[in-house]
Formats: sequence, structure tokens, C-alpha cells
Amino acid sequence: MAYTEERAFELVSAAHERGRLGHAFLITGDAVAGGERLAARMIEMVNGGGEDVTSGLDLFGEAPPPEPKSLAELEGDLVSVVRPEMKSRRISVKQMRELERRLHQSSERDKWKIGVVIDADRMGVEAENAFLKTLEEPPDRCLMLLVTSSPERLLPTILSRCVRLPLMTEDAREEYEGERELVEALSRIAKNGLGSVSGALSIKAAFSKLLDKRKSTISKANEAAYKDEVTTYKQTTEGDWLKRREEYYKALTESEYLLERSRYIDILIGWLGDVVRAKVEVETLDYPKQAAVTKAVAETEDLETLLRRMEALEKLRGLLETNVSEQLALEVGFMKAFG
Repeated sequence: MAYTEERAFELVSAAHERGRLGHAFLITGDAVAGGERLAARMIEMVNGGGEDVTSGLDLFGEAPPPEPKSLAELEGDLVSVVRPEMKSRRISVKQMRELERRLHQSSERDKWKIGVVIDADRMGVEAENAFLKTLEEPPDRCLMLLVTSSPERLLPTILSRCVRLPLMTEDAREEYEGERELVEALSRIAKNGLGSVSGALSIKAAFSKLLDKRKSTISKANEAAYKDEVTTYKQTTEGDWLKRREEYYKALTESEYLLERSRYIDILIGWLGDVVRAKVEVETLDYPKQAAVTKAVAETEDLETLLRRMEALEKLRGLLETNVSEQLALEVGFMKAFG
């Protein structure tokens, strides 16, 4: 599921307070969703903003909340920001090597070394592969933030090593395709409680139906884009360039599908998270329109079981990133999460 900037910051703040903050985050969304601003807030969260709280006092002697600094203001010894080079609009291998070097340098005690990659989809395969080593074996107290509006262009190996924070504006919150249908189907099936085989398989069927629909949409869009390139360049290119473009669009379709599948699992986790919040009487919900259902489910489940169900979905996500049969993994995973 996608989050507003404020909700995403609440989630990472809670993880940081528990000492469970990940070392790499993929922040996605269009320019107005607030990806760079969220990255700046995360940097100030882990390293402190260093604002002078004695300045700017109001008439009552109270300091208003400080405005978050920009990435440009935060950049320095501890914070490295990589952007596409002006001429090529690409992020080079050289830039990523330099970022890795800086991340491996020593830093002040209790301070984090932070690397931010803006428009991360502009890295290209060589730069991404150069960065993989750091993603796989990060230095201590190191935080990497990848910001992009086109995560489908990144290698699956990059995607699998980052905690995903898809962003959307408050106005677009209800517009994510398939989210409303999946949440409504889940609430409808779970209205009588969780724990049945038929219920678990019904949820899995609704999930698969929506996912197949999205896959078909993605495939048609990329097939149309490839046909347009064939029409435009068939008479002007030599060698196997169009063949490579065909392979590119096939890989893009698979990458976009895998990202959508992960987003749909995020939606399920978010819904179960609302059940947990209802159980512990937290009012803030991801899906307030389903509050009556999630509260009813919470009354029939103990907290330990609910947390185990959420864990089963996280394990399912990890299992799906292996070579296991997708349908078998989904069936087993949904039985553990909802059966």
C-alpha cells in the first residue's frame, strides 16, 4: 500500500524508536508526494536537526516546530546526496563508487552515515551492480535512501534489498488501482472472523484475480510501447537493437508485476495492522472506512495470533522473491495468514 508522507514518517520513526530501523529504503512516488522531503526528515530523525530552539520564540515563550531542512542543507560530512549528472541525466558508476567510499569512512560516535540517491532509476545496470555490495553488506550505522518515481526500472536485486515506502498525496490516497477493491473484498470475507480454510482461500482468490488484472494491464501497456518503437525505428536501426528492446520490455513487465504483487501484500499487511490497532485501541487506521469490520475481527482474535498472521504475510513476501511456484506459495501463505 502507499502512504502519505506523514504516515510514512510515523512508521519509520516508530521503527527507529524500537531500534528496528532498516539500513536501506526505497522511497517512491511522483514529485509532489514528498520523497525528498521524507528523506530529509529521516536524516534529521537519526542524526538530529541541530536547530536552535531558543530562536523564534512566540509571544508565550514557546518555539514553533522547526521547518525541516532540505537535502542540500543537510549534505556534508555525514550525508552524501547523489543526483543524475547534468549532461547525461544518468548516475554514473563513478558517482556510486564515491558514495560507497564515503559510506565506509569512519564517523562521529552515535552518528549515522547516510547516502541519498535521487532519481535512483537513472543509475543503470552497471551503477546498480556497483552499489549492490554496499546494499548487501552495509557498514555499521549506515542508512541508504533511494528516491525514485520509477522503481520498476531498478534491478530486482536492488528492490529486494530495500524497505519500500511508496508515497502518495492525501488527495490520491483512495485512487491506487485495486486497493479499494482488495480491502473491500478482504473485509467482506473476514466479516465473520478469520481462521477458516474457505475464508483463507476466498481471500487468496480475490487477491489473485486483482493481481492478474493488473498484470494484464501492465503487459498490454508495455507491448504497445514496444510496438511503437518497432514502427518508429525498424527502418533506421541495425543489428539486434530491437531484439534487445523486446527483451527490455519483457523484463520491465516482470519487474512492474513483482512490484505490484508486493504492493498488494502491503495492502493485506496494512489491513491486518488495522486489526492489531483496534485490538490495542489505537485510533489511527490505514483504512478507517473498514473500522467496524477490523474492530469486529479484533474482538475474535488474540494479539499473539494477529501478530503471527502478519508475520506469515512478511514471510510470504520473502518466499515469493525466490524461485518457488507463485501459486503454491500464495496458497500456503494465505492459509497461514488467514486460515
